[in-house]
Amino acid sequence: MTTGRCALVTGSVAGLGYALAEGLAGSGANIVLNGLCDAAQGQAAAVRLAETHGVEAAFDPADLSRLDQIEAMIARATDRFGGVDIVVNNAVVRHFSPIEAFAPADWDQSIAVNLTAAFHTTRLTLPGMKARGWGRIVNLSSYYGFRGAENRIDYVTTKTALIGMTRAIAIETAGTGVTCNALCPGSVLTPVIEARIAGLAEQSGEPVAEVARRYASDRSPMGRFVDTGKLAATLAFLCGPAGDDITGTTLPVDCGWLAA
Repeated sequence: MTTGRCALVTGSVAGLGYALAEGLAGSGANIVLNGLCDAAQGQAAAVRLAETHGVEAAFDPADLSRLDQIEAMIARATDRFGGVDIVVNNAVVRHFSPIEAFAPADWDQSIAVNLTAAFHTTRLTLPGMKARGWGRIVNLSSYYGFRGAENRIDYVTTKTALIGMTRAIAIETAGTGVTCNALCPGSVLTPVIEARIAGLAEQSGEPVAEVARRYASDRSPMGRFVDTGKLAATLAFLCGPAGDDITGTTLPVDCGWLAA
């Protein structure tokens, strides 16, 4: 259990990030949600989480592309909860473009949010974790941390780099009570994927349900999307007592996509 611990989950006001936060809240952790959204939406998500799971929850609107805002977010979480015990680096932006047409500003944004922010959240929370003799850092990589793909060089590059970052952190923190692991989801039915499926259905004239079935089957021998609740349960497992001896691991949760 993670009762009384403080967990920061970046990119977590909706979708997969919110599901991950729920998994930790269900294990008793207090939660800091983060995301670029309307303040009322973020606060409502925090209230919903707190009321559902009987924990404390706060919303922080930090823009993860800016170091000063990351620093302020960590400071606010520390002031409120006494320190951040669990960091889940989930926030992600992605752009779809061939390399030669990829906008430099889009590349810089992806590196900042997907990768550099994870470095800073780790750098800023690690001293407190070491001092308390306990901590969990979990980086959300992806199936694409293992494989290439066209027209998404920012996503493939940053998700691959997060696996290397995970190993480096794990080695440096070995023996301190802090662990660092990477979760590598397969295809999750997030709002981004739902929008892609809707677009494909509109182009082909097929029913959305049929396009969704084929989209999932192409990416999973099990023929379905990864269940966010089960991914959240895996996260809670890593952050609980059973995860004490698991560090430096990259764990696919992909319905068999990599095996295929």
